[in-house]
Amino acid sequence: MERGLIWLPLLALFFGLAWAGWNEFQKVEAYRTWAEGFERAKYDILAVLGQKDHQITWGKATRRGMVDLQTFSLRDVKEIRLLVNGEVIDEENLPRKGKSIAIEFIFPEWQPSVNVPFTDVELAAKWCRVLRGI
Repeated sequence: MERGLIWLPLLALFFGLAWAGWNEFQKVEAYRTWAEGFERAKYDILAVLGQKDHQITWGKATRRGMVDLQTFSLRDVKEIRLLVNGEVIDEENLPRKGKSIAIEFIFPEWQPSVNVPFTDVELAAKWCRVLRGI
């Protein structure tokens, strides 16, 4: 009886990890289907981002698909900046880590800026360079 009570938390942990893995697998499969329509796309736990021609679409991945999708044209963007911990970063001197990493798309005064979150500084810097070149 005591041995069973000792193993019970491990069994619960196993089922919790299995559910979390299945949940993440479903998100990735939904992303894979969504990303087929783009020239370039990225997935991480914070956001999905897709680029086709001059159109950028970004949102959040869930098991049922992408939600909170926003689309805008790069032609309307005035400036693209890399933000780490809320500060503009020089892409030649990237920090190793940051608590909050984002690409900021700045529009004319009549439209608010858009921040697309990233989990990796180097990946965000690569996306910044590519999007500036379009």
